[in-house]
Amino acid sequence: MSDISLLMASVLATAPISVLNLPEQSVILSDNQVQQSTQENLSQVVSPAEITPPEFVQPNVTTSSAINNKYENILKKSREKIQFISSPNLPELKETQSVTEVAQNQENIQEFSLSSHPPDSDNQMSQVTSVSQLQDVQPSDWAFGALQSLVERYGCIAGYPDGTYLGNRSISRYEFAAGLDACLEKINEAMPAAGYAYANNKINTVNNEDLILLQRLQGEFKAELQQLQQRIEAVEKQTSELQGNQFSTTTRLFGQAIFSVQGTNSPDVDLFPRDGVPERQGKTNLTFTSSAQLTLATSFTGRDLLLTGLSAGNLGSTASLLSTNMGRLGFESNTDNNLVISDLSYRFLASDNLGIVVGTAGVNPINTFRGISPLEGSSDGAISLFGQRNPILSIGNGTGGIGFDWQISDRISLQGVYSAEIPSFPGDTKQGGLFGGRFTAGAQLSLAPTNNIDIGVHYLYSHSPDGLLGSGIGDSQLISPFADATAFNTQAIGATVAWRINPNLQLGGWGGFTSSKPFNLSGSVETTNWMVFAAFPNLLRPGNLGGVLVGQPPKITSTTLPEGLNFPNFSDGGTAGGRNDTSIHVEVFYRAQLSDNIALTPGLFVIFNPDHNAANDALVVGALRATFRF
Repeated sequence: MSDISLLMASVLATAPISVLNLPEQSVILSDNQVQQSTQENLSQVVSPAEITPPEFVQPNVTTSSAINNKYENILKKSREKIQFISSPNLPELKETQSVTEVAQNQENIQEFSLSSHPPDSDNQMSQVTSVSQLQDVQPSDWAFGALQSLVERYGCIAGYPDGTYLGNRSISRYEFAAGLDACLEKINEAMPAAGYAYANNKINTVNNEDLILLQRLQGEFKAELQQLQQRIEAVEKQTSELQGNQFSTTTRLFGQAIFSVQGTNSPDVDLFPRDGVPERQGKTNLTFTSSAQLTLATSFTGRDLLLTGLSAGNLGSTASLLSTNMGRLGFESNTDNNLVISDLSYRFLASDNLGIVVGTAGVNPINTFRGISPLEGSSDGAISLFGQRNPILSIGNGTGGIGFDWQISDRISLQGVYSAEIPSFPGDTKQGGLFGGRFTAGAQLSLAPTNNIDIGVHYLYSHSPDGLLGSGIGDSQLISPFADATAFNTQAIGATVAWRINPNLQLGGWGGFTSSKPFNLSGSVETTNWMVFAAFPNLLRPGNLGGVLVGQPPKITSTTLPEGLNFPNFSDGGTAGGRNDTSIHVEVFYRAQLSDNIALTPGLFVIFNPDHNAANDALVVGALRATFRF
């Protein structure tokens, strides 16, 4: 009977008790992968500082796994914690935890996990064919003969991957019951009704003493086995309920800081273009500025994302000093170093191919439409504001509203948005509110006719209470500054295209047209803009980016408002007609990616005929931008 006295050790020969299957965690993607992923799900939504948020993050299922592990660990640890007294007969268990302690004290799990031995996931058993394979079992051990017999007669022994048996570890009665039951099942499988033929084709007999002892062991631990089975079933039921009604949040922090040095020349400016004689000289100082952005991305279900963006900076526009807004930089962030909310939006999947975004900040055409230009990005793209994107996408200066992204097919998607400039304003309906003041509604059809061509077709409708388009670049004022403030409705159409000729060269451009009509006046105002560009990814080194851009900032080409109200000739009677001269924007920049988190971008752009006035000297703007991301 010495052979049977070690049957409780047979748990080492049984198949491992499987861990409950938990939902797989979705991968967290890198910046490039995020931009690609948004072509299939939600649009890439970024803060004003262009911080790329993660894709939907699968939350960790912690509650259900903790409860389940309470009993799963008890079963699995029965493979490790077995100890016998030095009696060749049926042993008595040493003093261990009581049944109630095992059921109530969850610290048992912590005790198991703090063991110096490898965790469960690493302690998978391997079948042994000879007791000599177990490094910590010596012929002088009192149990050597019994172990040898169990290996040869019943196949009830297995060892750890490191070749040890760990025979001196203590167990509870529940662990012993689970191990005993597993070994009995293996022995029953090895004893067919006819002839007791063993599974490995060895003929072994089980004597009557062994059978009697087996029956005694089954009866001794019958109650514990039944209770253990009931508890497992209860845990599985509770786990299923928790998984079906789980609420688990996952939040990640993304941030970036920009330090920059920038300056301009001192061009002569013809502020009142009547006689072609400059009245003043533009002058700015060489400045050193900084800005910082933090974005918290939170997922509640794995199919949603709550973005909370905070930003602060001290880089303001030079437009007032230069009498033109054409020298603005793309990474301006003038908050007087006060912390402001730049993004507060919630986005979720209404279906597998339809995403919805709603928020009081960070919801506008720029952040809802899919980006087409490879040079877009205030922290890593073109250094000028005009070089970022088609200016018609900035019309309305929207902040809060609602939008959607619909993936119609593999190559066609549609984005739409409604955005208000001051959605929270409770006062004058002509100045703010969700449907008062300045607002914009628009859509973009995104096309990929081939694997190397991306096209975005834009349409926007915008209401302005004061005759300002709100695009922030070029001719954004529609009426003479000497006229009373007048509300305008604007319709804008445009398109952006990018062609990837090869991995190291992309060509593209955009064009835009606007037509604005005043509420209580006759006539209309029309503007155009265009840009062509060449992008050089991986220039000189993988991860770097070079860019060359040439274009025309928004220009009033036609205005037919009543006499004296037209903007182009406001200083000379405000007669009808468009701009006589044309500004040309030429820009070059090179982003050197020093590491995964640090980039350095020198850049230079020149505006010929600033403010669409040939009497003005060319404006030269230079900048050195350093971007740190984490």
